[in-house]
Amino acid sequence: MSDCSPAASSSDPNHLPAAERIDGAAGGVLLLCDHASNHVPADIGLGVLPALLDLHIGYDIGAAALTRSLASRLAAPAVLGTVSRLVIDLHREPDHESLIPALSDGHAIPGNREVDRPARVERFHIPYHAVIEQAVQDYRPELVVAIHSFTPRLASDGRERPWQVGILYNQDTRAAHPAIRMLRERGLVTGDNEPYSGRELNATLNRHAEAHGIPSMSVEVRNDLIGDADGVAEWATILHDAIARVHAELAQ
Repeated sequence: MSDCSPAASSSDPNHLPAAERIDGAAGGVLLLCDHASNHVPADIGLGVLPALLDLHIGYDIGAAALTRSLASRLAAPAVLGTVSRLVIDLHREPDHESLIPALSDGHAIPGNREVDRPARVERFHIPYHAVIEQAVQDYRPELVVAIHSFTPRLASDGRERPWQVGILYNQDTRAAHPAIRMLRERGLVTGDNEPYSGRELNATLNRHAEAHGIPSMSVEVRNDLIGDADGVAEWATILHDAIARVHAELAQ
């Protein structure tokens, strides 16, 4: 069930909580989904066409539905972001240059050119990561898995991305390497720190997993494979099996 604390029960659409927490069983897997939502609060003007928010620059297509399905199948807790990455990218350090992007995959975001950066951090970034920190304390997870999706190609360069799924990691490979092996054994085209490297962009897991010595990995699924309910169901089955096996292998 979702967290029902006062901060998570606001009825004002301009001041929704920065995170949704789904509770689950303790001592297993914690799921995170930084880019779950393309929501833009009504009091924030990005200056972009609404249709852009339905593209990858607005959120990770299919990632929220996949995270919810995995949470149900694994009986796992999860934390999901509730605002578009164009408002603030929750998967960046507070001082990162693209935290509040003025340009995203070739699209200008004029409303972000002059913005009160500390206010956005205070309103969205700090409370989102506080919810994750609390979940780590409450559940003491043995494995943290971040769920993302990626585009078959970037609009800015047009290059094809051949992978069906990628597993990303920084220094801790305890979860990532077995997951890559398992997915490749299923015949899936699996990226090893592709379509980008977790050694370069791994902010959430660096902070909430690796810093605490908790095994972790980021799972990137190509978004055309999880753009509908059938695709989500198929990949939830695939990833449930992989995550459960990685968790069991870590426990040995």
